[in-house]
Amino acid sequence: MQNPPLTPRPQPFLCSITTGSTPKDPKTTLYIILAASLFSLFFFFLLSLSSSSSSPSSQSRPDPFLFPNRQTHHVLFPHTDLSSDPTPPSIAYLISGSAGDSGRILRILFATYHPRNHYLLHLDLAAPQSDRDALALTVQSVPIFKAAQNVNVIGKADHSYPKGSSTISSTLHGASILLRLSLNWDWFVSLNAADYPLVTQDDLLHILSFLPKDLNFLNHSSYIGWRESRRLRPIIVDPGLYLSEKTGMFYATQKRDLPNAFRLFNGSSFSILSRNFIEFCILATDNLPRTLLMYLANTPSSLSNYFSTILCNSQKFNKTVINHNLLYATSDKPSKGETYLHGSNDYEAMIQSGAAFASGFRLDDPMLDRIDQEILGRSSGNVVPGGWCLGESRNHTCSVWGDADVLRPGLGARRLEKRIVELLSNATFLSRQCIVE
Repeated sequence: MQNPPLTPRPQPFLCSITTGSTPKDPKTTLYIILAASLFSLFFFFLLSLSSSSSSPSSQSRPDPFLFPNRQTHHVLFPHTDLSSDPTPPSIAYLISGSAGDSGRILRILFATYHPRNHYLLHLDLAAPQSDRDALALTVQSVPIFKAAQNVNVIGKADHSYPKGSSTISSTLHGASILLRLSLNWDWFVSLNAADYPLVTQDDLLHILSFLPKDLNFLNHSSYIGWRESRRLRPIIVDPGLYLSEKTGMFYATQKRDLPNAFRLFNGSSFSILSRNFIEFCILATDNLPRTLLMYLANTPSSLSNYFSTILCNSQKFNKTVINHNLLYATSDKPSKGETYLHGSNDYEAMIQSGAAFASGFRLDDPMLDRIDQEILGRSSGNVVPGGWCLGESRNHTCSVWGDADVLRPGLGARRLEKRIVELLSNATFLSRQCIVE
């Protein structure tokens, strides 16, 4: 009986190639080894890249208890809403401050916080980088901010001169970042360290949920008056646009004529603007926002003219303006535009005004404590309790959270509703809308 022929044992890939080369061709052997090594390194690089790119996606998802309706997996017991209330909107907040304002920015953040909203915090270049780093670390240490993942801090800050045009650049920068961060918000609100809310976010979101999402709340007027000689005709150079150090404003000796290609409107630096309008200012093919930005680059205090002029010169948006910004502010010197609250005597008028925000608060103003206690129901270092808070009152109500779509409006919603109804009445709404005086 013949034995079956022996089958040669297969050799490893690299060995078979190597042994196939004769000692007379050492260069070929070297090239093959290098090629195999590079292929192995490239394979491990792709493997590590795929694993690193997949891990953040799982970490970037907000807490499912806050947004149960956003889940991609099958829900055995889906949430059913038996009420007729519409889905709450979302607000994008830009909260800005300067050197020494970190504490004030955090206080405003806690006072305006809601998981449905989005927040961008900005300390301008007058503040040291250490303040921005500390602010970011504080935000990361708050459990609800980490769970909802809706609070961010600008790392590369801007200069913002209130008397110049760099405030427009800073505001548009913040708005563009918020557009990039989320596709879901409906209104844009820019707050500074001297502002504070007069209603809870449950109150505000509840009322806004019944309004068209293209409405823009902004004080505006075509009457220029004293502003022509003091703010519109003078020519300035804002160093915040091109210098890294904070220096004084440069004023030219010449003055320029008012434009006739568009009508200038005076307005307020505070406003509540729709997402559609913000996208128009930043992304639109219409050149008016960019043309006006170039013109106002050399105009004092130009933020108060920018958004109002675009709104009222645009046929697409001039019917969406409500001539009130829902901000309460008093001024003893209207010609200089200085706003501040006068003290305890102003408290009742401020609350009964139906405004959603107030401006002009001083650092550690005792009136803020009164608003926290009597209006917002907020304790120091905590967010304002809302319908999403499920914890017990004696143990930090918002330390346990649920569905962020659940709102619990209070008396502030009634005051705000009354004010908006007055603004939207036919006699008021149409008669004060982008009127040329």
